[in-house]
Amino acid sequence: MPIKLEHTLDGYDIYPAHDIGPGRIVTGYTAIATLLGGSQTVIMDGYPGVGWEQIRAGLTAAWEDRGVTSEWLNINAALRSPDEIDRLVAPFLGGDDPVFGTAFTGDLSDFFYAAVLETFRARRDADVTILYGTGAALAGWRGTLVWLEVPKNELQFRARAGQPTNLGGRQVASAKDAYKGNYFVDWPVVNRHKQRLLASIDVLIDEQRPSEPCAIKGEDLRAALTSLTRTPLRARPWFEPGAWGGQWMKRHIRQLPMDVPNYAWSFELISPENGIVLESDSVALEVPFDTLLFHDSFGVLGESAARFGPEFPIRFDFLDTFQGGNLSIQVHPRPEYIRRNFGERFTQDETYYILDCEPGAGVYLGFQEDLDIAAFQAALECSAATAEPVEIERFVQKHPANKHDLFLIPHGTIHGAGIDNLVLEISATPYIFTFKLYDWVRLDLDGLPRPLNIARGMANAFFDRKGTRIVEEFISRPRVVDRGRGWTLVHLPTHEDHFYDVQRLEIADGMTFELSTNGSVQVMSLVEGTSVVVEAGGRAERYCYAETFVIPAAAETVRFRTDGPAKVIMAFIKPGRGPQ
Repeated sequence: MPIKLEHTLDGYDIYPAHDIGPGRIVTGYTAIATLLGGSQTVIMDGYPGVGWEQIRAGLTAAWEDRGVTSEWLNINAALRSPDEIDRLVAPFLGGDDPVFGTAFTGDLSDFFYAAVLETFRARRDADVTILYGTGAALAGWRGTLVWLEVPKNELQFRARAGQPTNLGGRQVASAKDAYKGNYFVDWPVVNRHKQRLLASIDVLIDEQRPSEPCAIKGEDLRAALTSLTRTPLRARPWFEPGAWGGQWMKRHIRQLPMDVPNYAWSFELISPENGIVLESDSVALEVPFDTLLFHDSFGVLGESAARFGPEFPIRFDFLDTFQGGNLSIQVHPRPEYIRRNFGERFTQDETYYILDCEPGAGVYLGFQEDLDIAAFQAALECSAATAEPVEIERFVQKHPANKHDLFLIPHGTIHGAGIDNLVLEISATPYIFTFKLYDWVRLDLDGLPRPLNIARGMANAFFDRKGTRIVEEFISRPRVVDRGRGWTLVHLPTHEDHFYDVQRLEIADGMTFELSTNGSVQVMSLVEGTSVVVEAGGRAERYCYAETFVIPAAAETVRFRTDGPAKVIMAFIKPGRGPQ
């Protein structure tokens, strides 16, 4: 992300930002040294993968320019040995499984020798002593607490470039192994550590540009977060190519780099990985989206905060298959399976909202009425062994897809988007737990086979979801629930297994409409029309076609204004519902 933002483009903005007023964000090492003032003791903590030594070099030089001497102590001196850390995390990394592990249940302190942590002492032969590295706050020092952020997509770029991004500097074989370690061990344990520290952070640094980091005072950060729990907000999306990826996003989102073959995904709102961009004097600083939940989960989620805690429950993302390929034929785990095997609190219940499609597009959903389970499994296993294609429509139904259709995919339902769709995937937040049963005998972008999980998929599939039951129960039937002058509210009922529901607001040109949040966070996207102005909590924001945005529960009411006909899709928590 550039450090200076220019919001001059009409249409979808890949760098949405929230103006927090002038003079709140500083840039560069000299400005950060000034922000730290006359601190004699500084504790610098943050995520694994931060370029700690570049931060050290930059601040040391900035202090030296002012005649200030510094002494740096690395918290890694208290880390347990690599062998001990490997033994600690191994039970959570899934062994040889290329994708899956289980959520780490320990604490960040488990990675350190407690006796060594107690030996760190600030030295008085320098003007400022800095204790730095992931876990530095565990030493219990009193002083200026600095937290260093780096966005999750940037961490993945660094891993692909061969930089260590895992806690304790663990050596891993590949970027995919680094991601598995991040997802199941590092991010959860460091998030819990950060959540405990958030109210005490004095300075936060966004380190995604190591040569030019930017920073904000803790009090200004918390004030900005409080404001965002009452106003419209939008996460910074990010985009990835894939084996089945298409061309819709390359055609419609003009800011995107075009030096990739396709875009398969847009992470519109996947809270464990997206960030929120704060802006002051056109300078951008990014913090993880889940920081907002750590600060005030009730303000964001409303009454469902008691059930979901600091986990944002709803996910929006795009799946682009325009001139691309079919998604894999897949299934997601049942609730008890995902809890027992992966440590997740709730499972990956999805829907496919067809934002755009070509004539003839379709969605694979549900089994054929005459399904022979043994023959299906035998065909899958034979294909996996011999790379022979499967005539998949012998076993799985394919349904026509039309703009604004909603296909219901609760756990255990076999499915996959077909070619020539732009799917807005509205889902529960878990997002990597896909058991691929069949992947069209293709390779990934690295020329390697994509992992299949036939045994897990078969163990989780509901084989009675077949025949005419699919059209009756798993394709939503819209119905008008309210209307007024220039507006219509349409309910797109979800499955009884979904804890969230979906509505669509249809507004005529030049009209306004006011909606209550009804005690639930509202996740929205403009699925038809050029733009819509959204007002809540004293702030008005204009959102363009295909942009996803959030209305926190604490906003209480939200008003829409249109300059042309518009359709807004809205997802929210069903009253009284939470994880199964």
